[in-house]
Formats: sequence, C-alpha cells, structure tokens
Amino acid sequence: MSARRSREGGPPGTARRHVLLLNASFEPLTTLPLRRAILLVLREKAEVVHDDGAGAVLHSATRSYDVPSVIRLRRYISVPYSRRVPLTRVALMRRDRHICGYCGRKAETIDHVVPRSRGGAHVWENVVAACKPCNHRKADKFLDEIGWELHITPKVPKGPHWRLINGDLHGDPQWEPYMAHLAA
Repeated sequence: MSARRSREGGPPGTARRHVLLLNASFEPLTTLPLRRAILLVLREKAEVVHDDGAGAVLHSATRSYDVPSVIRLRRYISVPYSRRVPLTRVALMRRDRHICGYCGRKAETIDHVVPRSRGGAHVWENVVAACKPCNHRKADKFLDEIGWELHITPKVPKGPHWRLINGDLHGDPQWEPYMAHLAA
C-alpha cells in the first residue's frame, strides 16, 4: 500500500467516502461515512452488497477488506414516517441543488423571500438558497421593491425517503438500481 493515507487511515480518497445503506428488504435508508459502514459490517449488523469497483482495499493487522459501496442490514428495521420534512440549512440546499433562487449561480447561504424583519415566516415556502452577492443585495427588501423574480417556487419536499437519501451529493453508479424508484 502507498505511504500516503487519508485522515481515517485508509487508502487515499476514502476519508470522505460514503456508502449506501439498504434495509434488509433492499430499500435505501441513508448514506453513511465509510468508517461507520465498515463498523456495521465488522459487527455483523450489515453485509456488503457491492464493493467500490475500483479495487480499493482497507488493511488491518490481520485482514484485508474491500471498500464497500453498498451495504445491507441483516435485520429489517421499521422507519418512522414523518409527515413534514424538517427545515434545515442542509435540507434546503439539497432541495434547491445549491443553486441561487435569484440568479442561478452557486448558492452558499439561505434567504427568506419575505424577510423575517418584515413578517416573513421561517417555513419551506418562504426560504430559498442564495449566493452571497444576491443575499447581500436583497437584504431585507421585498422582491417587487428591487424588481427581482424567483427562478424557483419554494415548496416543501415530499416523500418518505427524501431527507434520508443523500445520493445526489455522493453519487455512485452502483447506487442507481436502488435509488431509481425514489426519483420517480
């Protein structure tokens, strides 16, 4: 193995690696950091369904392990259903795909369409991702005061797995067969 290692002690490129976790029924649940996925496999709570396909290997003192891409829980777990997805910065950025709702550039901040200082609520329908320049220029003004339009319609994300799956950020071609039905 090369002398260069990631922060987690594995092969280069594995520090930020994520693994798709499936329920025992092969239903996608979430993505996990590689370290957590390896621990589930070693504790025999999960099994490897697909390795990463690139031949990456993790070494311990006595064994070698293929780096997993998809793992499956050995026992089925019931996932509680939440009627409304909680509004968080991460969830909002994911909903808007890190694109500014005003200009279409890369977004780094969030903005209340109707400013909170002027009676706007902190709800999905009133918050969009925004780039720093647009957020700064808009400040606490209404859109019609500055002649702007929204390029998106802010709405509540729907679906029981919406907040669980983070595959669009850490996508792996081996995840596609498991996630295809979620996109429909």
